[in-house]
Amino acid sequence: MKYFLFICSLAFTLMIAGCGTSNSSSKPAREFTKNGQAQKLESSSASSSLTKSNVDETVVIANPESVTALVNKKHQLPESYQPSDLVYADVPFIFNEKIEKRMLRKPAAQALEELFRDAEKEGISLLGVSGYRSHERQKELFAFYAKRDGEEQARTYSAYPGTSEHETGLAIDVTGGSGMCAAADCFADTPEAHWLSKNAYQYGFIIRYPEGDEQVTGYKYEPWHLRYVGKKAAASIFNQYATLETYANKKKFNQKFYNWRTKKRKIKSQVYHSHI
Repeated sequence: MKYFLFICSLAFTLMIAGCGTSNSSSKPAREFTKNGQAQKLESSSASSSLTKSNVDETVVIANPESVTALVNKKHQLPESYQPSDLVYADVPFIFNEKIEKRMLRKPAAQALEELFRDAEKEGISLLGVSGYRSHERQKELFAFYAKRDGEEQARTYSAYPGTSEHETGLAIDVTGGSGMCAAADCFADTPEAHWLSKNAYQYGFIIRYPEGDEQVTGYKYEPWHLRYVGKKAAASIFNQYATLETYANKKKFNQKFYNWRTKKRKIKSQVYHSHI
């Protein structure tokens, strides 16, 4: 009975906004929910004090609908962006309420459902923790943390509005069936984390913040944070690039090289025809 009450208590406290911790050994108190609905944070004064000058220089991405869109501390979503194909993922979560963070974009939700089913067949039980988060919700959360700890400190564990992958509808935090290590470092040593690290790419997901690549991603190792990029990109990242940043940079280089080669061929053709 004591174990049952402990699990219930843990599940309640982990009704959270999701991950977003960065190179920090300590984590902020998690956001609680009341009656299945996220509580309104008292953040109006903090929100008004947030300024872009306090944030690393960022660029607004032009292709937010792309499943391989790079969103991080230097690449942010348009402020008005909201995914057009959000659906409720039909997988178990650590909570029962039908709320926003159960949602994902449709292709990610479908892939997640398949991943959960196949994991279950292999004796791996998984639970969702936090999926989609609206831009407004991210603003509330970041403003709350900035008011409590100061904006500089808040940025070490929480994503600035527009730079959180959860706003894409393509990212989800997961945990094991017991719910014991939800969005916690101890998840790394579980059978569920080991299974995901070896198999997630087959369903189009990557471990977005892999171990040892903190300087590349800007975030510490988060074995619970899955990002949907599609099967082809996921296989490339798993086998060659390790991070979405490296993959995106390679694609950008290849595009520049292709454009240069095309331009060079066009010039050659013009010179050739001018001598005919």
